[in-house]
Amino acid sequence: MHVWYASYGSNLARDRFLCYLRGGRPQGATRTYPGARDQSHPLGDAPIELPGQVFFGWHSPTWDGGVAFYDASSTGGALARAYLITEGQFADVAAQEMHRDPGEDLDLSTVLEERKHSLGPGRYESLHLLGDLEGHPVLTFTSPDDADLPHNPPSEAYLAMVAQGLRETHEHPDEHLVDYLLDCPGVSPHWTWEQVSDLVAV
Repeated sequence: MHVWYASYGSNLARDRFLCYLRGGRPQGATRTYPGARDQSHPLGDAPIELPGQVFFGWHSPTWDGGVAFYDASSTGGALARAYLITEGQFADVAAQEMHRDPGEDLDLSTVLEERKHSLGPGRYESLHLLGDLEGHPVLTFTSPDDADLPHNPPSEAYLAMVAQGLRETHEHPDEHLVDYLLDCPGVSPHWTWEQVSDLVAV
């Protein structure tokens, strides 16, 4: 089975996401990823908008700052990019997000039936079913409990990667993307409109 993986953070940028499939180190990161068992490129990708909101929290040693999480319970909309990949690739991406070695499949039956499934207490171990696209389920993962993740501003390298992915994926004016990022909890007041504008405009 193929699934759409809905990315809303740095994986919006295609080259960064391919590090999870083919291995490698994203620009600005301190970690090199082993890649997935199946290193094939996605069969497709598409811009989508998710119900809910993106926020930045925790402190990632890979990016030296807060990273993106998805709050499905919030109002608003989260700009995302969906990649059409295999179940095995989705499992290997999730494993690498949790700093585990890829290689074990995930049982997706619970999330496909109940729309949400917490695999464990880790930062990206809550699976969400967000709908259907072209006959395939749209899935993402985030923190099981948003309350356990205090907001934390992202580093320049990470926010620049998110901005790059938004530009690649969504045909919005730069001003719209700046406002969108500043509306994500954890970005302001650490980041100003002018600073985010400079990252978006690169």
